[in-house]
Amino acid sequence: MTSQILIVALGAAAAGFVQGLSGFAFGLVAMSVWAWTLEPVLAGPLIVFGSLVGQLMASGTLLKNIDPPRALPFILGGLLGVPLGVALLRYIDPLNFKTAVGALLTIWCPCMLFAKDLPKIRWGGKWADATIGWLGGVMGGLGGLTGPAPILWTTLRGWERHTQRSVFQSFNLTMHTVTMTAYLASGTIPAAAVPLFAAMLPAMLIPTLVGIKLYHRISDLWFRRTILIVLTLAGAILIATSLFRPK
Repeated sequence: MTSQILIVALGAAAAGFVQGLSGFAFGLVAMSVWAWTLEPVLAGPLIVFGSLVGQLMASGTLLKNIDPPRALPFILGGLLGVPLGVALLRYIDPLNFKTAVGALLTIWCPCMLFAKDLPKIRWGGKWADATIGWLGGVMGGLGGLTGPAPILWTTLRGWERHTQRSVFQSFNLTMHTVTMTAYLASGTIPAAAVPLFAAMLPAMLIPTLVGIKLYHRISDLWFRRTILIVLTLAGAILIATSLFRPK
């Protein structure tokens, strides 16, 4: 149990720092450490818990930038998409789905990273935003991947970094809250997860705060680059943990 707690703490610290800096990717970073030793029945609740705590810690620094009318279409679309994603689990292998998403991220995001000028999407308005939120909800229900779709979309919208982050943090915070509530209501959190929850909190506290502090020191350009680099690494992690997961 001691070695398991150390592994959980290490993953939580690394994931907390990345989430504090970028505003997302707690689960993807944590899984790069946890996937090889933790059973999915433990890893799932831990990821949701850590993501939710990290989002709450970071949200306080962005209160003045929160734009509910802009975030609401994403959230409403996401809430409608999650049940469909869960229903699709009967027909689509989650590991194959994650591998495909990982391949897309590792190809598409570096192309965006090295492009001199990213195209800015002006069309579609709130209906397009809601559709992207719905897609994020479907991906969340199917494979726990709520973040990539709205994060890439807000980047292509050309919004400044505070606006981007407030939108996808509001979206992720809502999705994680709904998921954790469902876990608690259904009693699916195993007793073995409780001491691991306790180990995560102190481990991720300082790294998350350091990440948040660094976020406020970078420019819009470097924030965009950070987002694309993290998404590229996230894609590689998805491929590795899907294809090479121990039996």
